[in-house]
Amino acid sequence: MKFTAALFTAFGLLGASIAQTTPSGFAPAANVTLDVYYGTQYISPGIVVKKSITQKAPTIGLTGVTLSGKYLLAMIDIDGSQNGRTTTVLHALLQDYTPSTPPVLQNGTTVLTTKATTPSSYFGPAPPAGAPPTHRYVFLLHEQPANFAVPAAHRQAVQSRFAIDWVKFVADAGLKPPVAGNYLQVKSGDNTKRKMGWTA
Repeated sequence: MKFTAALFTAFGLLGASIAQTTPSGFAPAANVTLDVYYGTQYISPGIVVKKSITQKAPTIGLTGVTLSGKYLLAMIDIDGSQNGRTTTVLHALLQDYTPSTPPVLQNGTTVLTTKATTPSSYFGPAPPAGAPPTHRYVFLLHEQPANFAVPAAHRQAVQSRFAIDWVKFVADAGLKPPVAGNYLQVKSGDNTKRKMGWTA
């Protein structure tokens, strides 16, 4: 799917009338909603959900858009911490999303699927108790360029999952602005059960 510069300009001009689907002040911003489902739970931008429903990778897709080619999905906790300092935590960076064949619809959403578990597999939210009261987890969908690879300068961040600078990653990887975005929130210290040991 090709998004022209004119289309992105149009989105910018219509910003006042189109709800931003990523958190205020976050870059790169997106104004098209990435449809995200955890089971039957649809993620409206900014919704607060229980940690327990987010432990398996969600179903994603777009509504009313013709899809083609491959896509890259990032999920980033923008309220994470490491050694007492606020930082980003990468919860997923998954490549090779394509429109399901034959097309699969979920409540009108054209579903995108991937068999990839790389460059960074999915792990669900588990924000520790304390400030901030909720953690925000941002989803970004980008067109995936041919021969995509994680830029050398970002391999450590992708491997460790800490301190990913997504604006710089986008520039260094030659990605276009996000096709769509979304975000959810989980309360800090949510003690609903999870199986993995990460806290972020």
